[in-house]
Amino acid sequence: MLRPGFLIVPVRRTLAQQLHNSHRLPLHHRIQPQPVQLGLPKFRIVNARPYSSSPSPSPNPNENKKDVKPQPLEEDPIPVPNTIPPLPIWQRLGPLTSLASAYGRAQRRRPWVTQFFSVLVIYFISDRCAQTIGGDEYDPKRTIRSLIIGGGSAIPSYLWFVWLSHSFNYSSHILSIATKIVVSQALFTPTFNTYFFGSQAVLSGCTPSEVLERVYNTVPTSMINSCKFWPWVTAFTFTFIPIQYRSLFSGVIAIGWQTYLAWLNRMAELKESAGAADHLDQAGASVGVGVGDVE
Repeated sequence: MLRPGFLIVPVRRTLAQQLHNSHRLPLHHRIQPQPVQLGLPKFRIVNARPYSSSPSPSPNPNENKKDVKPQPLEEDPIPVPNTIPPLPIWQRLGPLTSLASAYGRAQRRRPWVTQFFSVLVIYFISDRCAQTIGGDEYDPKRTIRSLIIGGGSAIPSYLWFVWLSHSFNYSSHILSIATKIVVSQALFTPTFNTYFFGSQAVLSGCTPSEVLERVYNTVPTSMINSCKFWPWVTAFTFTFIPIQYRSLFSGVIAIGWQTYLAWLNRMAELKESAGAADHLDQAGASVGVGVGDVE
C-alpha cells in the first residue's frame, strides 16, 4: 500500500532540482517558477449547519442583548376634557345663526345693496316702535320720512364704519378701541344727528329758522345720551363681533337707538306746536286788546 504523499514528495524534489540546476544555465534558458494551480473545484461558502431531525430552535431573545439599545417607553398622553375649542355664541343660536350666515354671505357679495335694504328695515321698525310708544295714531307720512332719511344715510354710514374698522389699529387693543370711540363720538355722532333731525324738519315742511330751532333743541341732548350708550356698543362690537357681522349687530342695536331719536324728534315737534299755539294765543289776545282800546 502506498503511503499518502508518496507521489507528492518526489514531484516536489524534482521541481527543486530543476530550479537548482536552472541557475547554471543562461538567463534566457532558466526555468521560471510558475505558480502551481491545483485543480480544486470552486465552492460557494454558505452557512451550513449539521443535519438534525429535530426542529430548528427559535431565536433566543436574550442573544446579543448587549448590542440592542433599550427603546424608550411611550407614555400615554394626558387626557384633556376637550381639545376642540367651542364655537362662538353667535354660531350656536339655531335659526338666528342661519339668518346671520345668510346675511354675511349677502354682505360679502353685494355689500351696498344689503346695507341699503337693512337700513330700511331698521328705520321702519324703529319708527313704528316710536309711534307706538308715543301713543299717537299711526302716521304713514312719518314712516315715509324715516325711510327716506335712512336710505340717504345707509351707504355713507357703511363706508364710515368700514373706514373706522381699518383705521387706528395699534398694537394695544385698548388704545385702538378708545381711539375709535373718541373719533366716532367727535365726528360721526354730531354729523349724523344733525342730518337726521334737520332732514326730519325739512321733510315736515318747516322753514329754515324752524329747522335750526329743531337742530338746536335735539342735537345737544342726543349727543349727551349717545356718549352714555354708543361707546359701550362700539367697544363690544370691535372686540367680540366679526367684521362681517358688525353691521348686522349695530343695526339691531340701532333699532332701539333710532326709536329713541324718533321719539325725541316727536317731542320736539310737539314742543314746537305748543310754542306756536301759545304764540297764536298771545297774538290773538293782543289783537283783542287793541280792538277794545279802539272802541
